[in-house]
Amino acid sequence: MGSNEGRSRGPGDIQKLVRLVTLGLAVFAVVKELRTPPEEREWHGVVGFVPYDFRVPTFERFKERFWDPEGAHLLSPRVFGVGWTLNVGRIVELVRQRVSA
Repeated sequence: MGSNEGRSRGPGDIQKLVRLVTLGLAVFAVVKELRTPPEEREWHGVVGFVPYDFRVPTFERFKERFWDPEGAHLLSPRVFGVGWTLNVGRIVELVRQRVSA
């Protein structure tokens, strides 16, 4: 009756874990910034190896992170928040190169 023994983990469990880890990293990032002297706070950086950016998003940063076909990276830091986002421009460029080859 309330035992989870033998129960396999589903996609919902993984999503909950990812959300919990993301929330924890966001809290760590905010604490890191608040422990920094006010004049030195940048509101972007890394927690461990995970990037964060809590600055007000700009069109330029959005474009740089989502659409950089010349960039060497497929993942870039999120425009706002914790973690990474796909560099769609690079993916499109790689597909174009494959199709034209």
